[in-house]
Amino acid sequence: MNTAERITFKNTRGKTIVGNLRSMNPHAIVLMAPGSCSDKSSQGRFDLYARGLHEIGLSTLAIDFSGCGESDDDFLTIEKEVDDLRSAIHFIHSKGYQKIGLFGNSLGGLISLMAYSPQIVTIAMTGGLTGPMKFDWDKLLSPEQKREREEKGHITVKDCHNMHRKQVLLDQIFFQEFERVNQEQLLKNVKCPVLMIHGDGDEEERSGHQLSQSGLLYLPKGSEIKVLPGADHGFWGHIDQVADLLQNWFGDHLSRKSDPSERSIDQSHH
Repeated sequence: MNTAERITFKNTRGKTIVGNLRSMNPHAIVLMAPGSCSDKSSQGRFDLYARGLHEIGLSTLAIDFSGCGESDDDFLTIEKEVDDLRSAIHFIHSKGYQKIGLFGNSLGGLISLMAYSPQIVTIAMTGGLTGPMKFDWDKLLSPEQKREREEKGHITVKDCHNMHRKQVLLDQIFFQEFERVNQEQLLKNVKCPVLMIHGDGDEEERSGHQLSQSGLLYLPKGSEIKVLPGADHGFWGHIDQVADLLQNWFGDHLSRKSDPSERSIDQSHH
């Protein structure tokens, strides 16, 4: 696999964003958006997915959102991550890439949908959010995090699988942004086919799958849902299947001329 080139660019807030660029094709590229608090390697998943995309001649750029990985310090919010991804789209478009695909894992899927622009040919995501999600933060946050949120307006997340950081900081508005998503408005703005990959191995994936099903009617023709039986939100144990799906999807939409078929759903594992 091509050696990654460490690249940097600025977002609109003047923060430096760091990414791994692997150049295979000067015209077609997949921009990879990690999940919440994660980094551009995504615990090695993005490196493996990139390998499959390189095999079919596509370039890839995986980024660290601000406040994560090697990028500049920041308090994480969904709005800021959308700005980071849009800045990445602008950056790679300025480098001459004309066919751009987005791939997002978990929260990165929602960020990809929100960052859609006319330059984007297609979007794929694993465990992506396609609409509003309500979390019971009282159960998910530790007593220390609850105190920190109340006293400082943010929380610290440790052991967040960042290769270059021991902790990340979440702005308190982050917790409200999930519930504010308007699914119809979000998805009707997306004018390219979307692949939504889900599992059925845990409640997070089952809920996400149901949300994607309800959102499918708002997406363009050619959009699909694929369900991997037994896969949980991390998709560990199903990485090769995900890599194959991504290789086929982006190969069809970025490597070859595509004739999108009618919208379809994998109905075999609902």
